[in-house]
Amino acid sequence: MWRLWYRAYRPRPDLRPAPALRQRTGQWQEPVARAPNMLGPETFRFLNETGSVQDPADWNDAAAAKLWLYNLHYFDDLNARDAGQRERWHRALLERWVGENPAGVGNGWEPYPCSLRVVNWVKWALGGADLEAAWRHSLAVQVRWLERHLEYHLLGNHLFANAKALAFAGLFFEGEEPERWLRRGRRILDREVAEQVLPDGGHFERSPMYHLIILEDLLDLLNVHQAYGVEAPAAWREAVGRMLGALPGMLHPDGEIGFFNDAAFGIAPTPAAVLDYADRLGLRGEAIEKPVVALPDTGYYRLAHGPAVCIADVAVIGPDYLPGHAHADTLSFELSLDGQRVLVNSGTSEYGIGAERLRQRGTAAHNTVLVNGADSSEVWSGFRVARRARPLDVDYSADGEELWLAGAHDGYRRLSRALLHRRSWRLGPSGLSVHDELTGPFDEACARFHLHPTATLIEVGQSEARLRTAAGREVVLAPEGGTLRVEPATYHPEFGAVIPTQCLVVAFRGPRCASHLHW
Repeated sequence: MWRLWYRAYRPRPDLRPAPALRQRTGQWQEPVARAPNMLGPETFRFLNETGSVQDPADWNDAAAAKLWLYNLHYFDDLNARDAGQRERWHRALLERWVGENPAGVGNGWEPYPCSLRVVNWVKWALGGADLEAAWRHSLAVQVRWLERHLEYHLLGNHLFANAKALAFAGLFFEGEEPERWLRRGRRILDREVAEQVLPDGGHFERSPMYHLIILEDLLDLLNVHQAYGVEAPAAWREAVGRMLGALPGMLHPDGEIGFFNDAAFGIAPTPAAVLDYADRLGLRGEAIEKPVVALPDTGYYRLAHGPAVCIADVAVIGPDYLPGHAHADTLSFELSLDGQRVLVNSGTSEYGIGAERLRQRGTAAHNTVLVNGADSSEVWSGFRVARRARPLDVDYSADGEELWLAGAHDGYRRLSRALLHRRSWRLGPSGLSVHDELTGPFDEACARFHLHPTATLIEVGQSEARLRTAAGREVVLAPEGGTLRVEPATYHPEFGAVIPTQCLVVAFRGPRCASHLHW
């Protein structure tokens, strides 16, 4: 219904004067500062691609990637590191944007970039910058436009960003109209926080990257309420506590996220930056190291033993109505040794619609079992999923010298009604054993183990592979019930990044196969 409404509804921009500014009565804390992306007055680098805006048409260049153009309109650099050194560029850029992007026309007026830009302009002003009268007027026009174009047809993190922008603008301005923006934004956020932050603290789209994005959003919201002396809902503060508590379950020893579903570095703020922000707001609790961090609602489990950390995915792909950021990665895992990544899912280098986007979302790009060459969940188009895997029989134990996790999924039942994939992980002081079982008929199956680019293969045979990690540790992978081969692969730690690597493939000889890693 909302998709139809969104296509048919064509309101005119509301160009009335901007409301007055609200008087600040509290303290604004410095928010997360990302890496700069403005290289010169007209030059930008987003998603590992450099481009320029020299003419008005460049804001909507048809030859540029949609996501690159979105980033251009976000204005993240206003609040990036050392932003004060680029203030002259920033002021010229705001003047250009207002003059070259007529109300309601082009990429910059789509709700998502509009939402992020509204927040960035307000943050910039709260940080001490002076918004000229024409820019304040434009800001009010943008918020009015956004209020009439809320992304109910997409929901999820998009609607969350829309509501956040309404709340920011409602606090930044004063009067009856801003109060309406604030009420509406808070009403949406109350509902979305209750749904999107799961009981165990994970985000309901099951992407560690989006977990950080939504966590930063909530910290920003608490910050802006504090700056204006307005009490924020207690449920938001409680949700922040749960999300902070869940975050360690998604992190490798290097302090960065694991790559499950859509995830890459450089899009969300780093976990360390988010934790420091929470500290500034007085919200961070004491971190406690645990051998097992269990997130049963989110579906991620982190096992730590000796030099090893294993993060495993026994999660649903996401909300049934919102699988856009899902990968066919059920029962995949990642492994670090001595603080260095060794086995990794391939990551995410692009959005959009195309063969490479589908390949990166597919089962073969992850450390799990591929049956008959089919994906465990039917990913299609750029952000769609048809028949999807459901996790079953999840259990774990932390007794004695071994950590144990097990689960199953039914994603391959479309191939045969009796076909389930069952997997268990056993992590001890000197090794990890991964046991796989397929319960129904199949033609071929293989377990895939993607190496981090810094892990070097020393020797590969049908019965054993030896590799050396970046820390110099030697690891042996020995299959039981399968034969081993190596294939070329690629790793995508950032958008726009393609790094060659290798994948160890264990082909099943029967319904059961175990892969033993020793170090």
